[in-house]
Amino acid sequence: MSGPAAGTAVAATTTDVVCLGESMVTFLPSQPGRLADVPSFGRGIGGAESNVACALAAAGHRAAWVGRVGADGFGDHLVETIASYGVDTSAVRRDPVRPTGIYFRTATDRGTDTHEVAYYRAGSAASAMSPANVPYEELFAGRVLHLSGITAALSGDCLALLRELTAARPGRPLVSFDVNHRPHLWRGGDASVLLELARRADLVFVGEDEAEEAWGIVGAEAIRAAVPEPSVLVVKQGSAGATVFASGLRPGPRSSNAGGAENAPGARSTEGGGAECGGAEDAAAAATGPDTVTHVPALHVDVVAAVGAGDAFAAGFLSATLRGLPVRDRARHGHLMAAAVLTVPGDLTEPPARDHADRLVALDDDAWGRLRLGPGWTAADRASEEVRTP
Repeated sequence: MSGPAAGTAVAATTTDVVCLGESMVTFLPSQPGRLADVPSFGRGIGGAESNVACALAAAGHRAAWVGRVGADGFGDHLVETIASYGVDTSAVRRDPVRPTGIYFRTATDRGTDTHEVAYYRAGSAASAMSPANVPYEELFAGRVLHLSGITAALSGDCLALLRELTAARPGRPLVSFDVNHRPHLWRGGDASVLLELARRADLVFVGEDEAEEAWGIVGAEAIRAAVPEPSVLVVKQGSAGATVFASGLRPGPRSSNAGGAENAPGARSTEGGGAECGGAEDAAAAATGPDTVTHVPALHVDVVAAVGAGDAFAAGFLSATLRGLPVRDRARHGHLMAAAVLTVPGDLTEPPARDHADRLVALDDDAWGRLRLGPGWTAADRASEEVRTP
């Protein structure tokens, strides 16, 4: 039987965000150059959804990662490393037959012609995820369920699982979906299915370049026209920043005494003034109002490695959403979390302290535009130490 049984009670919410997807062991080069020329590699972890979970946990949220790994040493390493960030991995399943996926990559920017990635994930444990073998009670136990289009590309069963998880049903948590189009995963497949999944979600992240490549849709307004259902659509525009289309949400900074909970998509106010994210029904109700359109410029960043920034942006935006912050601040927190990852070699890093990030987010537009961040900036004690004219 696939999917949660009708009428099944969902467990009490004790988790902020549950992330489902494949995580792999990644081998990072010891020096620049072609894979054929790199003499040695350092071991790390990589996976869009587990990256988001780790970043959220490091930022102080209750995050869980649900996936499937092999009963092997690489699976042990993944689970132990992800858990070391404070992520709940208790719902991860071990596959006794299929291996944990691994990949090797070069040190160059993913967007350049010289970038190389060698994946060894065909037939991996994660590709066997299906509607019949995932723990629905744990998946639906969070305030937000975060998914990505990478999972949909792994196998027919994985695509069926995402269709099941994004289907409208009572008790479904707010669904966050990062399109994460990876062309090499869709060779011979139909990436237009990502549009179908995006339209079934409540909060969607998509790059302008992804939408053009996967769907042939050009420009933020055209993307919103093609994806009208989500209450919040974040169109990432590279160095230009991000444009957020939101239904019924305040775009600008809140006053210092505002709780802000009413501004989370599908959120309900709580006695403590925090944001309690509701489910799909609440988000759908929020989506009935007219859009506000908020463009938030990106930061000037001295990039060390352009890998993992999209996942970090999603984590920063989700973190601010959980806090009930207005749209502009959510996108700025996304940019700051991305900047933290862009200034280190790997996919994960320690995020800036919350009060530090909040001070930067509160800068006026001119100061935000002058902000330039380089390696080590997250350790600075005062926001003013980061501000210098590019």
